[in-house]
Amino acid sequence: MGGGGSSNRRVTFETDENENITVVKGVRLSDSVIDRMKEPSSPSGRPQSQHRPASGAANDEELKKRIAEELALERARRDSEAQKRRFFGKILERERISSNEHLTRAILRERAATEEERQKAQRF
Repeated sequence: MGGGGSSNRRVTFETDENENITVVKGVRLSDSVIDRMKEPSSPSGRPQSQHRPASGAANDEELKKRIAEELALERARRDSEAQKRRFFGKILERERISSNEHLTRAILRERAATEEERQKAQRF
């Protein structure tokens, strides 16, 4: 059942006196499964999404609202990630420019020192 563990779980199946209901003991169910089990179902065993009363329409609206909120959150997260990438891109570009400036200064100092040593050598 689900996990790959080798734990010994005891699961029992029982039926009522008319054999209409099966009782399963020892099985864990997630909240979503329990919620689906609580929904009214059609004869085919699926929830009746098209034939719900007004409260079903409210549930549909609530679901649409939640989906829209989740999409907005996802969009905001993506925008935030893009903003971070741009920010760090700018920081990296500034670091690159600064490093190049430091390197250029170091090269110029070395050239000046080399030229100074060359001139000293010529004097002697």
